[in-house]
Amino acid sequence: MTKLNRIVVVGASLAGLRAIQALRAENFAGDITLIGAENHAPYNRPPLSKSVLDGDDDITLPGAELLDSDWLRGRRATALSTVDRAVVLDDGSDVRFDGLVIATGARPRGFTTPPGGVHSLRTVDDALALRAELAAGPSHLTVIGGGFVGSEVASTARRQGIAVTLIDAGIHPMAATVGERAARWLARHHERHGVELVSGVRASGFDGESRVTAVRLNNGSAIPTSLVVAGTGVEPNTDWLRESGLKLDNGVVCTSSLFAAGESAIVAAGDVARWSHPLYGGALVRVEHWANANEQGAVAARNLLAGPEAAEDYSAVPSFATNVHGARIQIAGLPALGDAERVLIDDPAEDRLVVAFTARDVIVGAVAVNAPKELIRLKRAISARAAAAEIAA
Repeated sequence: MTKLNRIVVVGASLAGLRAIQALRAENFAGDITLIGAENHAPYNRPPLSKSVLDGDDDITLPGAELLDSDWLRGRRATALSTVDRAVVLDDGSDVRFDGLVIATGARPRGFTTPPGGVHSLRTVDDALALRAELAAGPSHLTVIGGGFVGSEVASTARRQGIAVTLIDAGIHPMAATVGERAARWLARHHERHGVELVSGVRASGFDGESRVTAVRLNNGSAIPTSLVVAGTGVEPNTDWLRESGLKLDNGVVCTSSLFAAGESAIVAAGDVARWSHPLYGGALVRVEHWANANEQGAVAARNLLAGPEAAEDYSAVPSFATNVHGARIQIAGLPALGDAERVLIDDPAEDRLVVAFTARDVIVGAVAVNAPKELIRLKRAISARAAAAEIAA
């Protein structure tokens, strides 16, 4: 393969930082340029919907302080030429490369020109703006979307004594992620902690001109409110790649070793990467959580140096975790790929629940509530592609 002399990393978040750290650990002697749309140093995103809203500003990512002068802060990539091997920036200049790491993450799905008081939550600036509003003591918060961010914000707001309504389009919050049984538990858990759940409907718009006064629903009703957080999911940041010739389909489509399809010097990592997962029969998978970006950025960078023929597959078991109203919820694998659920532990007295998910009688995912040891055991079983008969509690 061609020797790499200049590597460009687009995306200055967790996956991008880990890629740079891996390049240095491998003693890459060429030039490294990091391009980041934000002016902040790479930071930890999971606290933004939890501790940051409570006033804790510690979002430090170890190693971010060591980034050198080849870091273009506040600069957005607008296009990629795979022919010229150049990343075009928002000021019209370009940065040449012979190796590229795409780590541009994802952005929130939102509403077109919402009134004041309607927030999304993806960046530290988003979190600080929302924190100021929560500190002002709103009479009511409406959270649109009961996924990870929505559930965490609802939990934080209730802990602060704020009235909360949670709107979710599904039968129960996070049903598509954690399955029916765990989603029913989560719904009851929200309600036990004072969250009003409105399920099976979608937000269609807002009342209020300069400031939101209500959220309109697609069933014709409205929820009066003084503050809104839209946790309606994210979409990968691939707009800048539309004319690049790279294969895009809900992210940058990659091989099992994270090379962009058809490319030998371009890799992708983190929320933007959709790769062929060896553990799931080569199914294309995109994972939006911290652990994936943390591990994948380093593997992508090492594979870029090694080249496609010597690269390692990225076959890690996806794993996610969150805290909602004091409960630890952990997920391993991909429960959504299961065709059957099996409850292994259901202990209401201790608020413990463990559910395994199988596809064609092979374990593919697991959800554990306040049961970390069981989650570790099931994660190992997923990695080993254990049969359902082997996972009895």
